[in-house]
Amino acid sequence: MDNNPPTGQMPPAAPGPGACPIRGITRNKLGQLVADVEGRDGPIEDARIARCFPWTLPSHYVSLRDKDGKEVVLLKTLDELDAASRQVVEQELREKVFNPRITRVVDYRNEFGVVSITAQTDRGEVTFQIRSRDDVRMLSDTRGLFRDANGNIYELADLNAIDPSSRKYLQEFF
Repeated sequence: MDNNPPTGQMPPAAPGPGACPIRGITRNKLGQLVADVEGRDGPIEDARIARCFPWTLPSHYVSLRDKDGKEVVLLKTLDELDAASRQVVEQELREKVFNPRITRVVDYRNEFGVVSITAQTDRGEVTFQIRSRDDVRMLSDTRGLFRDANGNIYELADLNAIDPSSRKYLQEFF
């Protein structure tokens, strides 16, 4: 029997308290993640956290890995963690993953087939270039990702939620 959630549906609820093999996640003096996992001889120093589905299920299927990148535990949801550990993990994900959300388009230029966008984001103002339609990934009718020439990704969470002027510039990609 397949235990994976059907496509397009949320995963099953997290197991009850005590079912998570992670006893705690903290930071050491160097700022590295340290994970205390049941069944291990000692804590995992310099642990890593990675989202398996960062755009579609950001708080589900989160992987705890050792410093070599080998997965130790796969969390179905961050709700499996105690409050203090969850706070540490969420902070780590915010700091390590640069994915600004576009809130407004300040300037838009299309010159010689290269679109240059200056946008206000939740992380400040940025200017980025899009060279082709391949640099835009649609997640829904109103949600998209824009990849710039350097590989940075900017998210537009909802085309309908931004001001009409900004919407006018970006709707050509939807």
